[in-house]
Amino acid sequence: MRLEGTERMTNLTDKNPCRMREPLWTVRRGESPVIATAIHDGGGVRESLLSHFALNALQRRREEDPFTAFLLSDVPNQVIFHRSRFEIDLNRKRAEAVYRRPEQAWGLKVWRDALPEAEEVKSLAVHDEYYTMLFALLKGIEAGEGKFVLLDIHSYNHRRDGPDVRTDPKDAPDINIGTFSMDRDRWRYVVDPLIEHFRSIELNGNPLDVRENIAFQGKGEQTRFVHEHFPENGCAIAIEFKKIFMDEWSGQPDLAVLDELRRGVTAAVPLLERALGQRP
Repeated sequence: MRLEGTERMTNLTDKNPCRMREPLWTVRRGESPVIATAIHDGGGVRESLLSHFALNALQRRREEDPFTAFLLSDVPNQVIFHRSRFEIDLNRKRAEAVYRRPEQAWGLKVWRDALPEAEEVKSLAVHDEYYTMLFALLKGIEAGEGKFVLLDIHSYNHRRDGPDVRTDPKDAPDINIGTFSMDRDRWRYVVDPLIEHFRSIELNGNPLDVRENIAFQGKGEQTRFVHEHFPENGCAIAIEFKKIFMDEWSGQPDLAVLDELRRGVTAAVPLLERALGQRP
């Protein structure tokens, strides 16, 4: 099995991993009320930022969400962002979407010196454009399907203190479901079956540990945006996969685990469509 972009992710140098003329994002529109996004999958940055970074590409990649685009590759509606969260973090509110201080970026010094204002303005324009696009996309899906579910797919590190130092499993489920910004009671009929579905998946004979609001609570900007603008018809669920599908220090993927998780995401689509009353 070959994953798109695997070579770039596992052999990073200080060169820009963003291909020439690569789009900011890719949108695929299908006939379904289920949408999935991978807004931290990308590792590219615009050329004018490269000389300002204090971090190399591999250091940046550790805090990005590689392979999340692969996990959603069979979902009918999908949005994949190809730029790095270190250029612009679409899951932060606009005022905090450009990392300025180490405390905004896991203690990392992102820039050699203060980022020029002109560069920050360019990055914030991408944030604005993305949410304009997302609103239009979701409006169209709402018009055609009524209610919809957006799966906001991310991943997170569990060996932050070193390659051989794991976070205590009690604080790090295999999948963390974040529901902070939603009306949980209103969307219970969607969220509860999804959690049980993921718990039914086994890796190496063991069921996945799936819990709600443990490592993360789903407080990101994208889920908040959906629930603010589509309070009656939009359910946005933050899904954080622990990086059990890769070595988070080297970037090397475990293809078998990735494929199993991808099948799990794919199988969630008809389940969610049934919950929304779109399928018998």
